[in-house]
Amino acid sequence: MIKTDLSKYNNDWYKKSNLTRGIFLSVFWFLANRIFIKSYLLIPVSIKVFILRKFGAKIGSNVMMKHGINIKYPWNLEVGNNVWLGESIWIDNLDKVKIGDNACISQGAMLLTGNHDFGKDTFDLIVKPIIIEEGAWIGAKAVVCGGVTCYSHAVLTVNSVATKNLESYSIYQGNPAQRIRERIIAIR
Repeated sequence: MIKTDLSKYNNDWYKKSNLTRGIFLSVFWFLANRIFIKSYLLIPVSIKVFILRKFGAKIGSNVMMKHGINIKYPWNLEVGNNVWLGESIWIDNLDKVKIGDNACISQGAMLLTGNHDFGKDTFDLIVKPIIIEEGAWIGAKAVVCGGVTCYSHAVLTVNSVATKNLESYSIYQGNPAQRIRERIIAIR
């Protein structure tokens, strides 16, 4: 059995009040999230947007938010105009998550800004932002990892995992996601 000195573990991130905004606000958000955002009750989108804004999220106009969405920290969330947030998505935003105009995050997708350094015996927490640019589409059950930018109109297909940036107007598939072809958008 390998003995590890637990005093070396680096989880200082959880102690930084500028990120978690204090225990009171975090607990209050946990309750509000559970009741209004993550809920499967028929709560109007306007109420969800109002609550998110009160907790510091920047939310644009004409945003569709389906049921069962889980948002870790709304003060680290920015959502543009005409965005679709599908059912049961998980925005684990220990760091900033920015979703641009006309983007779509499909049902069951995960945006994960946190990870751990498995190469260190201290298993340090690593947090990096995620940017989903205008017109990008994250498919159902797809995962976007911390530090990734999905550039304008990129597509991450169903069940794929983005571990690196996705080029504009490109379609990505697999785990890890690989570019499979160009995205061509027909203009009417």
